[in-house]
Amino acid sequence: MLSCMDFVRQSLEIHLFFARIMKEHTFFLEAGFTPANSNFAQQAATFRNEFDRLLAEVISLSDGIVSPNVLNSGEVITQYTLDAEMASAYYTGMEIQTSLTEAAADLMGARRRSVNSTLEQRVESLNYKAMVLIDALIQFKATILSNVLTCKMFTMNYPLLLDHILREAKFYLCLIQKLQSRVEIDAEKEAFEQEFFWNRIMAEHSKFISGLLDPTENELIKTASNFGNQFDQLTEEAKKAMDKTYPISKVTYHSLKATKDIRDFKSQGTQGILECKIKSTILPLLGDHVLREANHYLRLLKIFGK
Repeated sequence: MLSCMDFVRQSLEIHLFFARIMKEHTFFLEAGFTPANSNFAQQAATFRNEFDRLLAEVISLSDGIVSPNVLNSGEVITQYTLDAEMASAYYTGMEIQTSLTEAAADLMGARRRSVNSTLEQRVESLNYKAMVLIDALIQFKATILSNVLTCKMFTMNYPLLLDHILREAKFYLCLIQKLQSRVEIDAEKEAFEQEFFWNRIMAEHSKFISGLLDPTENELIKTASNFGNQFDQLTEEAKKAMDKTYPISKVTYHSLKATKDIRDFKSQGTQGILECKIKSTILPLLGDHVLREANHYLRLLKIFGK
């Protein structure tokens, strides 16, 4: 059973990463709807406001609690996040609460060795509110995907992207449910599941990037496609490891190297988009979003590698 300190710390660390990811999903959804589905755009905006409130509460509770490794990993924010938010707000005309990014930048790493019952209860309450909100977002995303696949709706987002962000929401919910029940993490099983999940996510990021680049960006398209193929292979390796037919240590080693490479590619791409040096239909915040996910996975792989 998790200690009170581990329960509080791990809960806040997961929310710091995933609550921001979810609020950005709703931003991308809202930006991708046509006027025919303005009601869905409004629902996405409402979800975004709810995740803003959730993230604000998480940040207020996290100072001095969460691990310095998490804060320094680039998964909470990167050097590009604030500029990417401001540029994406400018391009879309949609407001983004940049104050949350500024507050996250001021967070300090763990200074406490224990937590009191009041903080533990506040985090339990936070987790419960998050689970209700995430579950509602899952239903919203599932409805959109169903509508798109049955040609009842058009959106600028790929059907695969809709499925992709649906899986991420389900994964977030599962992590919080485990923590809320104080389940002790099985490190080996966790490595299998996380590497299978995130290798697939990295593969799909690569394919989205390739499809959203301007057709004249030949070299970047080729590089993104190669990453897609590489992470498809790594996903298969992780699946074999889950079936006990391939050593997890090899999957971790190969995944770590590939994720470092794609992290660098995404970082250079985000900077290039912000500096208007790359032609694409990629919002700057989407570039930073996928970079943070690579940073998150890279931190996990370093833990698994030990």
